[in-house]
Amino acid sequence: MEFKLSFPINESVYIKNPDHSDIGRKIIKHGIDLINELGFEHFTFKKLAIEIGTTEATVYRYFENKHRLLLYIISWYWFYLDYLMDYRLQNMHDPKKQLEEIIQILTHELPESSGGLDYNKKYLNNIVVAESSKVYLVKEIESINQEGVFKAYKDLCRKMATVMLAYNPTYKYPHSLSSTIVETAHYQQYFVQYLPRLTDANDANKKEYANVYLTDLLFKVLG
Repeated sequence: MEFKLSFPINESVYIKNPDHSDIGRKIIKHGIDLINELGFEHFTFKKLAIEIGTTEATVYRYFENKHRLLLYIISWYWFYLDYLMDYRLQNMHDPKKQLEEIIQILTHELPESSGGLDYNKKYLNNIVVAESSKVYLVKEIESINQEGVFKAYKDLCRKMATVMLAYNPTYKYPHSLSSTIVETAHYQQYFVQYLPRLTDANDANKKEYANVYLTDLLFKVLG
């Protein structure tokens, strides 16, 4: 799996495609590093420009604001997750095994050797867990959605829903369950690390807790 991955990120997210230049790719790479280090609230384009040795104006040539940069990073993650599911499930024919693998993917760090990119996958995973809800819990959600920005996320949930229906064709709410599983995977990983009393995790099962909990939840709901 050592090769260059390129995904069709929605053009409305950026002003200039960062994947088409060295400085653009630096903006994404170091943007991931800096958002992970500082948190999205304390991250600024000025700090990013200093980090990569360019001007703040250069960063603004690629992205209108830091929310759009976060949208790009999260969109890349959704596309990558969709790709990873295709890759991991291609030789699986049992829907139960497929669902177990999907939960495994959602609750663990991205494989570091994949994709031929030097994005820090651990940092990317941290950002998705801690910051991804900030791309759609905004006042401008309707206009952003009309631009088709969330299509990659919707396609991912649709793919999960298809596997759920293969497992239980009578289940009535596969799309709602898919988005619930994805978001719960993020929240449980976050809570286990920072607010453990909101979970039933302990020191012995902390690393695998989200995986075990979501697997139990999913199959009890599906029957």
